[in-house]
Amino acid sequence: MKLFFSLIFILALTGSCTKNRSKDNTLAISLQQEIATLDPANCFDTICYVPVFAVYESLYEFEYLKRPYSLRPLLAEGMPDISRDRLKYVFRLKKDIKYHANPHLPKDRMVKAQDIVDQIKRLAFLGTKSQGFWLFDGKIKGINDWRNKVQSDMKLFFSESIPGVYAQDDHTLVIELIRPYPQLLYAMALPFTSPVPAEAIKGFNNDFAMNAVGTGPYTILSQNLAQEVILQKNPDYKTSTYPSDGDRFSNEHKLLADAGQKLPFMDKIRLTVIKEAQTDWLNFLSKKIDMINLTKDHYQVALTPSGALKEEISKDHILLQASPTLIYWWIAFNMKDPLFGKNVNLRKAIAYGVNIDKYIELFTYNVAQKANSIYPPGVTGYSPSAELPYKYDLAIAKEYMKKAGFPDGKGLPPVVFDVRGTDTRKRQMGEFVQQELRNLGINVEVRINTFPAFLEKSRKGALQFWQGGWVLDYPDAENVLQLLTTNNLPPGPNSSQYSNPKYDALYEKLREMEDGYEKTEIMKEMEQIVNADLPWAMQYYSRNYILYHDYLENFRYSDIIYNSLKYLKVKPH
Repeated sequence: MKLFFSLIFILALTGSCTKNRSKDNTLAISLQQEIATLDPANCFDTICYVPVFAVYESLYEFEYLKRPYSLRPLLAEGMPDISRDRLKYVFRLKKDIKYHANPHLPKDRMVKAQDIVDQIKRLAFLGTKSQGFWLFDGKIKGINDWRNKVQSDMKLFFSESIPGVYAQDDHTLVIELIRPYPQLLYAMALPFTSPVPAEAIKGFNNDFAMNAVGTGPYTILSQNLAQEVILQKNPDYKTSTYPSDGDRFSNEHKLLADAGQKLPFMDKIRLTVIKEAQTDWLNFLSKKIDMINLTKDHYQVALTPSGALKEEISKDHILLQASPTLIYWWIAFNMKDPLFGKNVNLRKAIAYGVNIDKYIELFTYNVAQKANSIYPPGVTGYSPSAELPYKYDLAIAKEYMKKAGFPDGKGLPPVVFDVRGTDTRKRQMGEFVQQELRNLGINVEVRINTFPAFLEKSRKGALQFWQGGWVLDYPDAENVLQLLTTNNLPPGPNSSQYSNPKYDALYEKLREMEDGYEKTEIMKEMEQIVNADLPWAMQYYSRNYILYHDYLENFRYSDIIYNSLKYLKVKPH
């Protein structure tokens, strides 16, 4: 998926009482940062995923109540027919799936296979400036030639076809590949591949940043992406029902009581941008908030040192779900920066010079797991016994400063550490790095950005060094490794602008492989290359501690299932 831009997944409501909210059958979600876009071709962070996954649907979705993660059909009738050589996929779509009402669409416009073709075109179309092209770059027959020919010409967009993706009829989509692509089904479960009708592309002149035309369980009632978006129930929704199967956790927590029921359950959802943790916490305690994902501000207030919920919190009918995640973090370097890109010893000095254990203590209350690999736990091939070739050691860091040509920082110009938000915690995280590197004589300027501004800098490759992060789009090592390929240089997700021919060649082999011994060995070799070149200095893997009131039903936390809003409901209280 994308550079990770963390979602604080909090069900909140500000300015109204719990009683009225329950009566109105409304949830409200507080997001940590502004919503950057509503365009499924450009939504590349977990903030915009919340409204986009509620409004748009793709061919497949993750099973909500099963782990390990597996896919089930959503807009598709079933799993695709796949040729023996794994180069041709035939998808059959459900019939009578209706788009939300929109002035650019005829009444009761139904989803057609051509709408998915057009959305894949939008990913390749230069005028869209999509970060989702990496899903199909060099993988679908003719897509790169189409991209080079059509450029940003809307007339050619519709008149020129891509040989490898076409509608066989209104309900049959065919994708023909250049080479095997085992991750294709995961790609077809992302909003990047949600159907978008041609009438809307023409009507909005391909600008969906503030315009949403989907088939999902919710439609947009009102919007101000910097402050608030209100979703309302789609009365015509019939794509999916509440799941009837679940794993042991789901059965033990009685999450199958609504099996087979019509979705969604809530009439409205309010998405409110609330950046300060204390505001959320106070509303949660007063039951104006249904759920809160704890930040370091309140770990000590709510949790015991062992990570259990304190008695004074649990007695108020508050529940806890503690969950490992597929979210992980690192210090990222711009490898095309004149200073950092040409000086591996300077990068090593920083890797040795920042106390990650202290960072984890200060900003996660020791909840996070210190990284030992570029792969997070949960990815097949991750090894808990792996070790990074650097650790906190000021003496070694100072030696690398000498090797870099800047003993005690002499002769080193000021460097810029960009932070990914304007809230207090983000600023403090930047200041921690600043203080740590002061010990090496490095003068760090902490530059504060709004979240959309940070995203824009990353898309342009305009950052010097910063905290990088990622939440996996799907649980496959390929989704990690593609972040550092030459093909994914900005505006793609390779914001470090790293390029290594040997790494790229190994990636080309790995991306076609099913999980197994050979794939794991290539993963190890690629990790060794990354650790030697050091575009990333790893920090930690996130764990989430989510509190919620016991009147919230059907909740199961996941950092990879973003269309979960349709399953949630609040019983009267």
